[in-house]
Amino acid sequence: MFRASSRLLQSRITFFTRSPCSLCDTAKSVVQNVRKERNFDYEEINVMEPGQEKWKNVYEFDTPVIHVDNNTQTSTSSVKLMHRFDETQVKKLLDEVESA
Repeated sequence: MFRASSRLLQSRITFFTRSPCSLCDTAKSVVQNVRKERNFDYEEINVMEPGQEKWKNVYEFDTPVIHVDNNTQTSTSSVKLMHRFDETQVKKLLDEVESA
């Protein structure tokens, strides 16, 4: 019961990427596959674009990274996965955030 009601809150995945980045392409496919099964808000940020200096300073050499949040604000303290991850790991992280 509790788990079902906690799912009423919309989760959010923020995907940090850069181009070119083959790991990012693979990770984006993983997230998009999860999105076919699970409902969440999605935002993609290219850390190399103008205006993304905050995230470039954090992730320039660490993409891909996803932040999973249960609100609309993402921050460096968000729950995250980095570099190589699979659909099971993304779903598990969504479950953890949604049940918190």
